[in-house]
Amino acid sequence: MNNRNVASGLKNLDWITLSLYLSLVAIGWLMIYAVSYEEGQGFTEMVFSLDNNVGKQTMFIGISLVMLLLLLFIDWNFWRIFAYLIYATTMIMLVLVLVIGKEINNATSWFAIAGFTLQPSEFAKLGACLAMSAYLSTYSTQISQLKSQVTAIGLFLLPIILIMMQPDAGSALVFVSFLIVLFREGFNANVYILGISVTVVSILGLVFNPIYILFGLALLAILAMVNFQKKKKFYWLLGFMTYLILSISAMTQGLEIPVLAITGVVLVIMTYLQYQGRRRDIIKPMYFLLLVAGFFAVASNYTSNKLPRHQQDRLNSWLQPSKADPRGALYNVIQSKNTIGSGGLQGKGFLEGTMTKLNYVPEQSTDFIFCTVGEEQGFVGTVGIVGLFLLFLLRITVLAERQRADFSRYYAYSFAGILFVHFFVNIGMTMGLVPVIGIPLPFISYGGSSILAFTMMTGILLSLDSNRLTA
Repeated sequence: MNNRNVASGLKNLDWITLSLYLSLVAIGWLMIYAVSYEEGQGFTEMVFSLDNNVGKQTMFIGISLVMLLLLLFIDWNFWRIFAYLIYATTMIMLVLVLVIGKEINNATSWFAIAGFTLQPSEFAKLGACLAMSAYLSTYSTQISQLKSQVTAIGLFLLPIILIMMQPDAGSALVFVSFLIVLFREGFNANVYILGISVTVVSILGLVFNPIYILFGLALLAILAMVNFQKKKKFYWLLGFMTYLILSISAMTQGLEIPVLAITGVVLVIMTYLQYQGRRRDIIKPMYFLLLVAGFFAVASNYTSNKLPRHQQDRLNSWLQPSKADPRGALYNVIQSKNTIGSGGLQGKGFLEGTMTKLNYVPEQSTDFIFCTVGEEQGFVGTVGIVGLFLLFLLRITVLAERQRADFSRYYAYSFAGILFVHFFVNIGMTMGLVPVIGIPLPFISYGGSSILAFTMMTGILLSLDSNRLTA
C-alpha cells in the first residue's frame, strides 16, 4: 500500500459517484423495509433483528460501507496485479457451488454459511471485470486480431457455462454485457450486426411461422438490390410494392408455399441482375445473412415447440401473453403490472402499499422490488429511480473517459455494462418487456451477495478514479 497514493486518492474521491451510490442504497433499504413492514412491529425490532429481511439487509449494508471505505485505501495497482488470481478464485467458487452448494428454487447457486447464503455468481462478475480489464490492457492484446478476440470472449464465456450448469440463466445473461466494452475498444462491428440480426430473427421465430419470416427476409434482400438499381429506380420500387401487395393478398388466402417459391425465383432473378450490373460485392454477405437468419428462424421455432411445457409458458408470458395461463406463468407479470399501476402519479405513500402488504407479487423484496416503488411512490418515484440509475451509468462513463490507465478505463466500462444489464432487465421484466429470469435490481433488491458485490465494484471504480493522476 502506497501511503502517498492513498492520500492522493482520498483527496480526489469522486463525490458525485459516491452520492449516487449512497442514494440508491438508502432507497433500497427503505423499499425493503416497506415490503417487510407489518402493523404492530417496532422500528428497532425490525432493524436490529436478523430474523427478518430488514435486519439482514441492514447488516449487509453496514458491512458493505465498511468494505467500501477499506477499498479506498488499497493501491490501484493491487487490482491490476491480482486481477487474474481474483478471477480464478471466483471461477473455482462457481465450480465448488455445483458440488457443495445449496439448492434454492431449483438452482444450485448458493453456499450456505452459518444461516446465511452466499451467491458466487455475483462475485464472479467482479472477477470477470478485473480479468477482462487486465487482458485488454496488456500490450500484446490486439482486439482486431482473432486470437485476442477468442481469448476475450472466453473470459466471460467460462462463467456463463459454469452458471448455466447451476442452472441460472438470469445471472449467466449478465456476462454478455462484456460485449459492450469489447465494442468500445474496437471489436468488429459486423459481428454485432450479425448477432443482433440473429437475435431478432430468433425471437420472431418463437412467435411467427418460419414461412412468414423467410418471406420477409427474401423481400428485404430484394428491396436492398432494388435500391442499388441506378436506372429507373422509381419503376423498380413501384414494381416491388405491387408484388408485395399481391403476395400478402395471396398469403392471406392460404397460398404461403407458392408465394414463398415465387419470391425465391424473384430473388434469384434480382441476384442475376446485380451480377450483370457489377454489384457483386453485396451478393455474398447478403446471402450469408439470409442463410444464417433463416436457419435461426426455423431452429428457434422448432426448438420452442420441443421445450417442456413450463418453459413454453414462460416464453408465452413474454411474447404471447394471450396464450399463457394467467394463474400460472403469467401471474407474476400481471400482478407486477397491477401493483406498479396502482400507484398512479404520486403513489399511495410510504408503508401504504396495500398490494405490497398483501404479498400479491412473489419475490417482491428481491426480483420484483420495483413494484413496491411503483405502488408507494407512483410514477414520480419510478422515474426518480430510473433517473438515478441513468445518472449513475452516465457518471461511470464520464469516469471511464477521463482515465489515463487503460486498465481503469476497461474496468469502468465493464462495470457499466453489468450495471446496465441488471437495471434494464430487472425493470423490464416487472413490466413484461423482457422474460422473467430472476435478476436483482442493484443496490435496491434484498440480498447480501448482490449488495456486497456491487459495493466492491463501486469501491474499486472509485479507487481507480481517485488515483487516475498517478496511474
